[in-house]
Amino acid sequence: MHYGYIGLGNLGGHLAASLIRNGFKVTVYDLNPALAARHVDMGAGWAETPAALAGMVDHVITCLPSPAISEAVLAQILPVMRESAHWIENSTLGRDDILRLSHYAADQGVRLMEAPVTGGVHLAAQGEITVLAGGDRDLYDLHLPVLQAMGDRIFHMGPLGSAAVIKVITNMLAFIHLVADGEALMLAKRGGLDLATAWQAIAASSGSSFVHETEGQLILNGSYDIAFSMDLALKDLGFAMGFGREFGVPLDLAGMVQQTFVKGRAAYGGAAQSTQIVKLLEDVLGTDLRAEGFPARLE
Repeated sequence: MHYGYIGLGNLGGHLAASLIRNGFKVTVYDLNPALAARHVDMGAGWAETPAALAGMVDHVITCLPSPAISEAVLAQILPVMRESAHWIENSTLGRDDILRLSHYAADQGVRLMEAPVTGGVHLAAQGEITVLAGGDRDLYDLHLPVLQAMGDRIFHMGPLGSAAVIKVITNMLAFIHLVADGEALMLAKRGGLDLATAWQAIAASSGSSFVHETEGQLILNGSYDIAFSMDLALKDLGFAMGFGREFGVPLDLAGMVQQTFVKGRAAYGGAAQSTQIVKLLEDVLGTDLRAEGFPARLE
């Protein structure tokens, strides 16, 4: 099958590259043609517009920064997608957005499978990210080889909307862990501990987390370069709070973390790295969390 991939940013660029490396026929598109250079060098085709791409491929995959952009792209590709074409959405959308856009697509004969990913850009680059799929089982079975090319752990969560819920849950936990890790590292620093040794001790303890073991290193380096913005964090926390209201779950910790990220965006801007949320505490206390031997980016 011939796949089209639209959206070659921090995540999408790596996911599309994984497909090409694994031998899939892929045509790509991004608003910034320069982002497609490595994909074309790897053997991918290039389309001048989303519509041109959709007219030449069997199925379309998208990875875009917001529901509004996903909807705008969908409006361009639906009129020219082939009969029996499928749309696979790697973006993180709210459940309501996924269900609404699936009906919109179905009206024109296109079926949707959601497949957001989690684990971080560095795992996407390695083809080892986790993929959370939602949608009809026959679509999942058909496109499973593509999902396996993107990541190493694949979960079919259930019907459409299921993956949106679990993806928001995982991101909510990550942001809570991030704020908590900053506080923990600051306690270690102000308590006179060597931060590198403290990081190692936490990583080997019951208090460790995936966020500590990954983003914690970028905090100690001072780059904060996780390739995920404050704006995106607040988008996902907004989805989480919406689910809390809908399902009747009081999300006290998530609510506090959301307000912390509001402060972070006000201080550093929406395009700032989400990991810079820890810098709020560093700035207030006039104490940095630097240590030798930690990478500027995760590999």
